[in-house]
Amino acid sequence: MYREFVVPDDQEILETIGEWPGTEEESGARHLTLQGEENESITFSYDALARSVRVRWKNRSGEEIIDVFREGATCMKVHSDKSTTHISLDFHMGECSGRMEIRLFPSFAIKDHLLFT
Repeated sequence: MYREFVVPDDQEILETIGEWPGTEEESGARHLTLQGEENESITFSYDALARSVRVRWKNRSGEEIIDVFREGATCMKVHSDKSTTHISLDFHMGECSGRMEIRLFPSFAIKDHLLFT
């Protein structure tokens, strides 16, 4: 069964995260590159039609420390308040469902759970 991947519009992402998503030429996927403390960066890309996301986290030396690609995304939300800014993603893939939380402020952190339902 096909499920739609619901994503916030670009304006909501800009207002919440402070960055306007770019578009990858070849695939048409949207992407954000965010700078953290001490020259760390997270590149987050998402493709609403393919229902996929990719998160790449590089440390201050430019080494990739996390590279996660996941399909089956159903919902993306962006949140910000005085103490934190993050992206949350829900996934449903057959017998599995899960959630990924990407904290962008005050420091980078990623929590990812994918479990049998």
